[in-house]
Amino acid sequence: MPRIERVAELTWEGNTARGNRTMTAGSGAFESMPFSLPSRIERVAGKTSPEELLAAAHGGCFTMSLSTELTKAGTPPERLDVRVTVVMDEVEGKGHQVVSSHVDARGRVPGADAESFARAATEADEGCPLSTLIKASATVTFQATLVGD
Repeated sequence: MPRIERVAELTWEGNTARGNRTMTAGSGAFESMPFSLPSRIERVAGKTSPEELLAAAHGGCFTMSLSTELTKAGTPPERLDVRVTVVMDEVEGKGHQVVSSHVDARGRVPGADAESFARAATEADEGCPLSTLIKASATVTFQATLVGD
């Protein structure tokens, strides 16, 4: 795989408590997406947070990795539904830290059984660069559920 480099641009105005602004993806996938302190610590409609973006990034990485592992096993997925929950909490002596990311993967995979799906999920976690990154300072857990027709 070639070296991959991505860019995001962020603008912030004001202090931490009252400030806010936007982030834009270098690819153009999103533009002027608003974020603020309130969107980090509570649910604010229409605004995101770094932790929500981390959950989306981890989910995207894991989903593609799982699809790859299932395809290599000869059972390409028909559909994968993945939900990722990132938790940030107070860590003594370190302030607020991302402490965990939980991946809940459900898949419709013709030809796979529960054991082969769970094995593919384990391999997907091991092959996902964002799982590796998060594991450097937090816990990654996952649940893999095979869904019937």
